[in-house]
This record gives sequence, structure tokens and C-alpha cells, in this order.
Amino acid sequence: MRARSDDEYTEYVSARIPALRRLAYLLTGDGHRADDLVQQTITTLYVKWQRARGADHLDAYVRKMLVRTFVDEKRLAWARVGLFREAPEPPPVSDAGAEDRQVVRGALSRLPRRQQAVLVLRFYYDLPVDEVAAMLGCTTGTVKTHTSRGLATLRRLLGDSDAAAVQFAN
Repeated sequence: MRARSDDEYTEYVSARIPALRRLAYLLTGDGHRADDLVQQTITTLYVKWQRARGADHLDAYVRKMLVRTFVDEKRLAWARVGLFREAPEPPPVSDAGAEDRQVVRGALSRLPRRQQAVLVLRFYYDLPVDEVAAMLGCTTGTVKTHTSRGLATLRRLLGDSDAAAVQFAN
């Protein structure tokens, strides 16, 4: 019985690693931190696998775990040491919109973690307000406030001429 459960876990995680890493990278802006976040999430998932595999929407359940791990990471004592004060520059990408994405990514990284998470989930993953609220364990009003404040800060950081660059779908 345990071997079958382990096989299910391994099969699920193997299939979902790219999507989890993509979300983690959008949240952290750093490949190494994204890998650490994914590793921490899938380790926790292994411990909770018996309960998790019974979830109606397993992908949403795991995505919620990853986002909450990201948001809660700041509360941990080691996070206050300042290891991640300045993220290294991501490797250059050769397509035309890469520079705009790097500018937006840099501005996004200057927001508080909850605002980052809300903006990524709302505009990149196109999740509705109520689903983001459930994922973060807060009210819909809080999500709307984080969205409004986060976008206002991004507009201020990017300046009026780059306001059009605040599009996460590209």
C-alpha cells in the first residue's frame, strides 16, 4: 500500500515540477530561490500526501502550498539574515520583450511578498479574486487592496511612460 502511494506521489510531482518551478520563479525572480521553494513545497507535500491526494483540485492545493510557503518564508528567522537582499540578474533572453519583463520583474521584486503573490496569481495565472483570497487565507477585500496598492506601486516604480509594460500575460 505504501509503495503505491509513493509511486502516485512520484508520478504527480514529476509531472508538475515545471509548472511549480515557473510559479516559484515568478514569485522569487531567482532560479535558485525558486528551486529551494519548490523543494520545500514538494517535501511538505510528501509528508501530507495522504490528505493532499484526496483534494478535489490537487494542482490548486499544491499551488496554494507553494504560495503560502513563499509568503511565510519572510517570517522565518533565517530569512531576516539578509541572504537574499539583492537577487542576481537573470540570464539574458534573446526575444524582444525580455527587457520589459526584466524591468517589470525588478519592480515586482520590490513589493511586499503578499502583493507580489496577489499580482502574479491575478494577472499571470488569471485567477479570480475569491480563489486568490482562499489560497492566501484572507478576505477578497484584502486581495483587492493588495492588487490596487501593488499596481499603484508598480506604476510609480516604472514611471508613466512604462505603465503599459505592466502586463503579466506577455
